Amino acid sequence: MAINTSGFGAYDIRGIYPESINQELAYRVGRVFPEIFNAKKVAVGHDIRLSGLTLFDALTRGLTEAGCEVYDIGQCGTEMIYFTTGFHSFDGGIMITASHNPKEYNGMKFVGKGVRPVAPKSGLLAVKAAVEDENRDWSFRKATGTVHRIDILSDYIKCILSYVDVKNLKPFKVVINTGNGSAGPIINELEKFLPFDIVKVHNNSNGFFPNGVPNPLLQDARAETSAAVKQSGADCGIAFDGDFDRCFLFDETGGFIEGYYMVGLLAEAFCKKNRGEKIIYDPRAIWNTIDIVENLGGKPIMCRSGHVYIKELMRAENAIYGGEMSAHHYFRDFYYCDSGMIPWLLILELLGKTDKTLSQLMADRIAKYPVSGEINTKVSGVEKVKEIMSKIEELYGTSGTVSHIDGLSVDYPDWRFNLRGSQTEPFIRLNVEARGDKILMETKRDELLAIIRG
Repeated sequence: MAINTSGFGAYDIRGIYPESINQELAYRVGRVFPEIFNAKKVAVGHDIRLSGLTLFDALTRGLTEAGCEVYDIGQCGTEMIYFTTGFHSFDGGIMITASHNPKEYNGMKFVGKGVRPVAPKSGLLAVKAAVEDENRDWSFRKATGTVHRIDILSDYIKCILSYVDVKNLKPFKVVINTGNGSAGPIINELEKFLPFDIVKVHNNSNGFFPNGVPNPLLQDARAETSAAVKQSGADCGIAFDGDFDRCFLFDETGGFIEGYYMVGLLAEAFCKKNRGEKIIYDPRAIWNTIDIVENLGGKPIMCRSGHVYIKELMRAENAIYGGEMSAHHYFRDFYYCDSGMIPWLLILELLGKTDKTLSQLMADRIAKYPVSGEINTKVSGVEKVKEIMSKIEELYGTSGTVSHIDGLSVDYPDWRFNLRGSQTEPFIRLNVEARGDKILMETKRDELLAIIRG
């Protein structure tokens, strides 16, 4: 089977099976991973995609033929690989997943020793180069390692539940839509310990994705969760992507809550429990988070978007929590990694300590700091992104405060925006926010979009 390395991206490998992600690629990745990362013990798992087991067999064959001991945790979410690698002090972990991509996709995410992320400069490019090396003697075998099947569910569940005071949680009614992804079995297990009345939607794992792609960032993928909340009279709704490293929140009216406001809620949860701690946030939308953290005695610190950068800065600053408006949330005591299961529990615990509904809780923040949400515009390539960014900076940069921490941010006293190119897709992404003036935010949003799309 031919090698195609076009699926190597900024943070992982991802592509259509079997054209760009196939058994030969997985096998070669397995053969070189122990060598590049000096790994003798590696955790491996897969999500619910139909090609997952085939790729697992090829990957683990490569790992064991490189002399590595493999610890198979079976079907799981990406965060369970992070947890396993850290909990058992393994030398690395590999998750077979394509996250929120359509069913024909698959791929791999990696972590090294200490659950440190693998990025281009920290090993991903080395993996790519080694996989492409046709001069390597792929027939050479070291002493063969062994595949060990291990069960980490109980320890993982215990870790997730440790973030909240289970005994004092209120018995909310909660709609949970796992989108036929990998989260279903975890929800079933958590349900045994929680007081919530859980209304399950598409809870059976099914790699055919019979009810659509599990990606709640897509407008079309939100409708069923919203409808289920309204029909059941639930206090809120939760929806997951395919490998459940992200969760998405809906209020009791079925309204979708932007990931930006979730960062604020989680920052509040941590600052109330741990005064003076550091909170990491990304530059796309910032004022709500800064306001909450500073008022609760915490220290807000800005970081470039992307899990590699946020995890690195969290370690350097010993930050207790880091959040991205894309719905990735990172936790110091979860090996500085992102989890989709911890956030919704923390938010429901926080909600239970108020006398407000979720929509009431959010209304104050939304009114104080209205945002556009991330708006994507398809572009022809990197050069087009640069051209647009340059034009926008020329028009707005002279009268505002400019930052290039992540793309282009320009701040004015009453409004600001961030414009950045996607790391993984042919899009330029715009976020606009204002101080207490929704009309101003919408006016500036439309003004910027007219230039970007013109």
